[in-house]
Amino acid sequence: MPTAKLHITLPDDVWIAQVSSAHPDAEFRVLAAFPADETGVGLLEITSSDLPSVVADMDDREDIVRLDLQQASEESALVEFETTAPLLLFSVQESGLPLELPFVIEDATAEVELTASRDRLSAFTAQLEAFGMDFDVEYVREMVNSESLLTQRQQELLNTAVDEGYYDTPRECSLTELADEAGVAKSTASETLHRVEEKIVKEYVGS
Repeated sequence: MPTAKLHITLPDDVWIAQVSSAHPDAEFRVLAAFPADETGVGLLEITSSDLPSVVADMDDREDIVRLDLQQASEESALVEFETTAPLLLFSVQESGLPLELPFVIEDATAEVELTASRDRLSAFTAQLEAFGMDFDVEYVREMVNSESLLTQRQQELLNTAVDEGYYDTPRECSLTELADEAGVAKSTASETLHRVEEKIVKEYVGS
């Protein structure tokens, strides 16, 4: 099943586009979002060097019908809000996609990652267009499920390799150290990992 990452440009007349454009250095991290009758309720983590100004700007918007400051520090705040214009939430509902949280909004652009069938992703982008939201697709990737490809022995060695830092950059574990940790000969570790990598790469490219 493919995973897509989109950068969605929010319409100028929506409160979050206006507020985030007025405060381009602020980050709005959407932690929760759900429908409530004809409105949408959300939980935002806001990070800004001018936090009081950002929160006050939100509170002044007509399409914010409720705003509760849950907690705040010098440069971050947790805010629960209710809005009459939850366009992203409506788009997700219409396409039947689960909304993957959290996602970030900065300077009138939402960065969203979705995992769904290509038909559902297509329906979602159609809804974005219907609501007047432009978007760019950063990538669409087919996710590879290694557990369905590998034997138990291969999966165990792969897990050990990742845990020990064999695939880190720079590498934290040599092949010899990995073989010792896994309790196998160095030649066995090398051959097994080569087969693992071959299976995963071919599955990824084939998808």
